[in-house]
Amino acid sequence: MADFAWTIPFWPALGWLVLGLVGGHLPRRLVAWIGCGTVALAFAAAVAARATFPGEPQERTLFTWIAAGAFSVDAGLLLDRLSIVMVLMVSGVGLLIHIYSVGYMAEDRAYSRYFAYLNLFMASMLLLVMGRNLLVLFVGWELVGLCSYLLIGFWFDRERAANSGRKAFVVNRIGDAAFLIGVLLLWTSLGTLDLRAIGAQAATLGAPVMVTASLLLFTGATGKSAQLPLYTWLPDAMEGPTPVSALIHAATMVTAGVYMIARLFPLFTHPVTVVVVATVGALTAFFAATIALVEWDMKRVMAYSTISQLGYMFLAVGVLAPAAGIFHLTTHAFFKALLFLAAGSVMHAMHNVIDMHMLGGLARPLRYTAGAFIIGGLALAGIPPFSGFFSKDLILERAWEHAVGGGSPVPFILGLVTALVTAVYITRAARYAFFDQSYREPHPHEAPPVMLWPMALLALLSVAGGLLGAQRIGAPLLEFLAPQFAEAAPHEAAPGLFVPVLSILAGVAGVAIGWLGYRDRRDPDLGWVARLFSRHWYLLDLYDGVLVPAAKRVAVLLAGPVDLGVIDRAVNGIGALAVGGARGLRRLQTGYVRQYAAIILVGTILLMAYWATR
Repeated sequence: MADFAWTIPFWPALGWLVLGLVGGHLPRRLVAWIGCGTVALAFAAAVAARATFPGEPQERTLFTWIAAGAFSVDAGLLLDRLSIVMVLMVSGVGLLIHIYSVGYMAEDRAYSRYFAYLNLFMASMLLLVMGRNLLVLFVGWELVGLCSYLLIGFWFDRERAANSGRKAFVVNRIGDAAFLIGVLLLWTSLGTLDLRAIGAQAATLGAPVMVTASLLLFTGATGKSAQLPLYTWLPDAMEGPTPVSALIHAATMVTAGVYMIARLFPLFTHPVTVVVVATVGALTAFFAATIALVEWDMKRVMAYSTISQLGYMFLAVGVLAPAAGIFHLTTHAFFKALLFLAAGSVMHAMHNVIDMHMLGGLARPLRYTAGAFIIGGLALAGIPPFSGFFSKDLILERAWEHAVGGGSPVPFILGLVTALVTAVYITRAARYAFFDQSYREPHPHEAPPVMLWPMALLALLSVAGGLLGAQRIGAPLLEFLAPQFAEAAPHEAAPGLFVPVLSILAGVAGVAIGWLGYRDRRDPDLGWVARLFSRHWYLLDLYDGVLVPAAKRVAVLLAGPVDLGVIDRAVNGIGALAVGGARGLRRLQTGYVRQYAAIILVGTILLMAYWATR
């Protein structure tokens, strides 16, 4: 494999270093070239990796990180079929978002800081997907969490943005704590943190250890990928710049949980774990779709849509079809990035107005943006021949086969219903924003070419990306990934045309309901159902009214006796002991030679007395 391929994560890291150190003193044009150019080099290295990939996993050791007796951990990189798919997607979509940002952030005073953070985000995600062991993966895992905090709270002078960044950081700490415990459990059980070794030895673990470790890691994934119950941070992430939302939702952070489970897939094949992962994914997909149905903030509709689509990916892994999950992860990156960038173009034209009550009739003045949003929406709705149809339909087929083979039918049923609801809410958003007349700026303007070209390329990928999994041309992506997931369930009970027809009917019916049911710019009166959806099925009341106050009370109770009484006293006591010892020693250093001679004499006499009495 070409040596250039191993430089993938280092180019964005170099961009971050340069922009972080001297970016504030550079002209904006040069900042943009450095920010975008380093990501372009990472994408070129990813293409080189795919072009020169020999078929077998390739490893590269950078240095020995930990060496303690027989235990050692190397800081190393891994390039195999799964990581190559991920680095191509992350660097490719990330590059388009960087280019779009050149126009979107053109007037922002913190231009260089923005691109520095964006480059660090890219480097962190690329390190995560190329890490050879769980320790390197965990470093990338934590760094993307840090970058999300920095970018969600990028406009930290706005209280809501600062609070949202802090919320994302805190909620993810819950999942990360469970993830770290799972890593330690695997290390103590297997004696290794190497990802390939864990996959190979997973079957040797006893059922209690296998289930416990996998569910701990899955808890970490629910935080990073915003699944029930740790989903609450992602909608608030909309307070950051819109290209950041596109990057988080499409190409980086939220896909990390899905990638981690796919990477350690043999560990997640126990029947108990399979049921938990599939059920949580299916419930999250349906739950988030219902909230998007009553949301009026255009970006938040996209946020709940992301949570829902991530649920599909977890559902796929839960029905033992990880390749289908990765396929949907890839197509979702195309059309969700497109939808967010189109929403950003609307904000750019409407001076940051994103409330759909105040939008409407934008299809004519923003015809390119409207076309991009409609293409992304059709892909999200699963309408053929757009990419979302192929990947979502494959997940539904695998869920059907799982049910026919003796598994639960719940994932298939919820997945199919979610497909209908998804088509409804994205059609509703398109109609309110681009068609029926409402409030609008006197002269809304289309985005500049630097923002339109990335949208055009993503629109092309949203149309043609489904060919990566199209059976008629050999499903190249699925065939490429097949050796990676040899443990996946065989697919013998093929559903024929039954599931694809149901999927198409659900999508078409959803589009029809979304178009006809929201005439005259009014939502149909759903009564208590709308209130149920808007209150997140009353989960927000549980969190805000019960869990958060209880956590605060526990924190207050522990702060006195534990934090102040034990931890602070221990730390301060050690410090006081060191200061006291230093003062005592300082008294011995008087500068008088006669005192030093007397001390030497006394010491000599004591030593002689000791030796004389032995």
